[in-house]
Amino acid sequence: MVTDGGNCVEAKGFKSLIFFVALYLVALGSGCVKPNMIAHGADQFYQIDPNQSNKLSKYFNAAYFAFSIGELVALTLLVWVQTHSGMDVGFGISAAAMALGLISLICGTFLYRNKPPQGSILTPIAQVFVAAILKRKHFCPSDPRMLHGSQSKDPNSDDDGNLQLTERFRFLNKACIKLEDGNNKRESPWRLCTVNQVEQVKILISIIPIFACTIVFNTILAQLQTFSVQQGSSMNTQLTKSFHIPPASLQSIPYVILIFILPLYDTFFVPFARKITGHDSGITPLQRIGFGLFTATFSMISAAIMENKRRNAAVNSNKQLSLFWITPQFLIFGISEMFTAVGLIEFFYKQSLKGMQSFLTAITYCSYSFGFYFSSVLVYLVNKVTSHSSGGGWLSENNLNKDRLDLFYWLLAALSFVNFLNYLFWAKKYFHNQSPSASPQPDFNGQDLYNLNLSTPKIVGDENIT
Repeated sequence: MVTDGGNCVEAKGFKSLIFFVALYLVALGSGCVKPNMIAHGADQFYQIDPNQSNKLSKYFNAAYFAFSIGELVALTLLVWVQTHSGMDVGFGISAAAMALGLISLICGTFLYRNKPPQGSILTPIAQVFVAAILKRKHFCPSDPRMLHGSQSKDPNSDDDGNLQLTERFRFLNKACIKLEDGNNKRESPWRLCTVNQVEQVKILISIIPIFACTIVFNTILAQLQTFSVQQGSSMNTQLTKSFHIPPASLQSIPYVILIFILPLYDTFFVPFARKITGHDSGITPLQRIGFGLFTATFSMISAAIMENKRRNAAVNSNKQLSLFWITPQFLIFGISEMFTAVGLIEFFYKQSLKGMQSFLTAITYCSYSFGFYFSSVLVYLVNKVTSHSSGGGWLSENNLNKDRLDLFYWLLAALSFVNFLNYLFWAKKYFHNQSPSASPQPDFNGQDLYNLNLSTPKIVGDENIT
């Protein structure tokens, strides 16, 4: 939009093109920067060294801490600048901040430890499925050591270390069957795969349910950024005689909580829990995700109780409750996000999946997209199911005093709890496949880890949630 006197005139033609191209470039840049930046930072830690492995979880907390500061600045200071000085100034400040970030990244180029490119991550996955289908009529040998690449590192393979052959998804094991034709001719990689390849595909399949369980979590986040802001708009926002709290600023509360709690979590909780569990991160990433999903349920319970109280006060007594009544739901969700979001990133990064760390961290951000999309679908379905001949559904009036947002919040609380139980089921079934040679910790005797070969990392993964 552009202004013409006191009226807003719709931007058309070239101006509209520039606007939409800019939006898509922001989305593209954000999609490229976030997952790759987190994975690149984690690559600087050599996980085979216990000292650096202990610091990896602290790095993920620090990365999310920085992310929270950025979100807080954007939702408060930048919004204030845009409101008082114009959108052009706000976008200019954002562009300058990104330029400074790029300069900072370039300045450290010669100090980074970079893993060499390893080709497409999709090709080895496709090869396993194709080879298993082509050999579907063959029987696996009784001795798993007869399978291709099960005894030692294949000299013609790029695989790093050997994963143990498992019985889960046994059909895929057929991709490792070696056929004897008497000519000693090497089979095509589309017909013969190593045990490592097959097991990595199994790991990828097994973590899909863990990822899916976070979609409902992000659906709750979508409600906090939509309906909860609408809640605040219908409440008393006055803080002083001359200052009113913008309801949209409530979205900054979870990030304020994250900024305060993350350092405390690293400083006090992790060392304390480490003494009890012996785990580098205090608790395993799966346990961290589970606690976050469980806590998210109470965010919606709080939201439902407060909405019922607000609605009764508005309808029966014609009173407006203070905006601060709905802050608990944001506070609880901030704690939940600290456990779930950071735990999910750490869990994905520590999987024994060669060269897929950036891809897996990108998947965590896909959960946000699926969650927000599912939120829209859920609102539509709820209105469809709860509508009747005399009126619309719970959320059809666009008037919170007539709608039943409290019932919708109770539905989300129940859905969140069921999602938590579903997560427990898949977390208990999850099995981390680890290289047999990865168990003992070598003694480095002060060797410079930054000069070690990056192509032989120790496989570090999660433990069973139990």
